[in-house]
Amino acid sequence: MRFVSVPQFIKKLFPSLTWDYNTGKKIVYITFDDGPIPESTAWTLNLLKEKNVKATFFCVGDNVRKYPEIYQEILKEGHAVGNHTFNHLRGFTNETQSYVDNINLARQYIDSKLFRPPYGMIKRSQAKKLLKDYKIIMWDVLSEDYRQDITPEECYQAVLKNIRPGSIILFHNHVKAENNMRYSLPQLIDELRDRGFEFGVCK
Repeated sequence: MRFVSVPQFIKKLFPSLTWDYNTGKKIVYITFDDGPIPESTAWTLNLLKEKNVKATFFCVGDNVRKYPEIYQEILKEGHAVGNHTFNHLRGFTNETQSYVDNINLARQYIDSKLFRPPYGMIKRSQAKKLLKDYKIIMWDVLSEDYRQDITPEECYQAVLKNIRPGSIILFHNHVKAENNMRYSLPQLIDELRDRGFEFGVCK
């Protein structure tokens, strides 16, 4: 089951996780998972700089290890970062302690108290342990930019339709998502700004 906008009943099942920042202010939070990688993250950083937008990058530890210069550029540009495990692990298919250990391995490369589970999959036992040290950031709007069966325009329209004040929007920095993300992101930033929205980083 997939949703562009996360239903309220799912949010209520995991109330200790952060799904949005519903303060009533017209601020949205653009986030990127899975980087840093040369093919996508460099382009993303250039666009955000051009548009004067700050975002949050949930980084895979092994990618930070392989591309430390791109990670440093994320920090240099004033963006926020979060932990996305070291090997992009699925919480549902890993034992709690080995999952936490993998996150702590990523912590050697990513200095952040923010964590996002890959695929949005996390067991209650894993969340309980992690919440002692991390704030778990989920999302309110999933771009589904990785889908190959939708057009870039469909991706853009679906995201735009579901955004509201406080939304956390999820895009991806990986090759499979690149076509839809590159089309949607610049238009989305311009349209939201025209509608009076500002852009924040996750905290």
